Amino acid sequence: MRRTIALAVAAVALAGCGMLPGQPGGGGEERQSQAVSDKQPTPTLKESQEPQTAPAQDGQAIASRETKVGAGDTYGKARVEITALKRQGRTVSLNWTVTATDGKVNLHNGLGTAPLDFTVSGVSLIDPVNAKRYRVARNGTGEGAECVCSGTQGQFLESGEASTLYAVFAAPPVDVTKVNVEMPMIGVFTDVPIS
Repeated sequence: MRRTIALAVAAVALAGCGMLPGQPGGGGEERQSQAVSDKQPTPTLKESQEPQTAPAQDGQAIASRETKVGAGDTYGKARVEITALKRQGRTVSLNWTVTATDGKVNLHNGLGTAPLDFTVSGVSLIDPVNAKRYRVARNGTGEGAECVCSGTQGQFLESGEASTLYAVFAAPPVDVTKVNVEMPMIGVFTDVPIS
């Protein structure tokens, strides 16, 4: 419980405005200390995945974990599967699915950067090679800039229901082939391959 609260506080404190490369203000990246990934839980990667080769990413899970997910008084168990982390020019698109496996899963306001942020803007990519964090891209600058990502308003999943989500980030350098994916309430997926 303390770890979850500490992660939530850290996510809010570190929340920044990620932007696409070439726009004023940077590319949604920030320097990180090496200790960031050492304190996070490690997900289970599929057994068939070969660590040296990025999978085709045709909707099959490239990383997954079972976890307790929720916010407020609503917690349930869920399976979270990353189905794609694809480089497209100067951006990277992340796709994942959350499937409720037991109880009601609250995605309504737990993946954003603030209590009333009903998006997945709190998700970030961590480049362990260059010690950088990449925030979700924004469609402009200033307070009115919206994230280039899924909305979660009203998403309370009953057992068996699933939600497919996405977020777009500035791309790490081309020599970076794996990153860690940090999701509020869910934890960190390590060594997720970029295709």
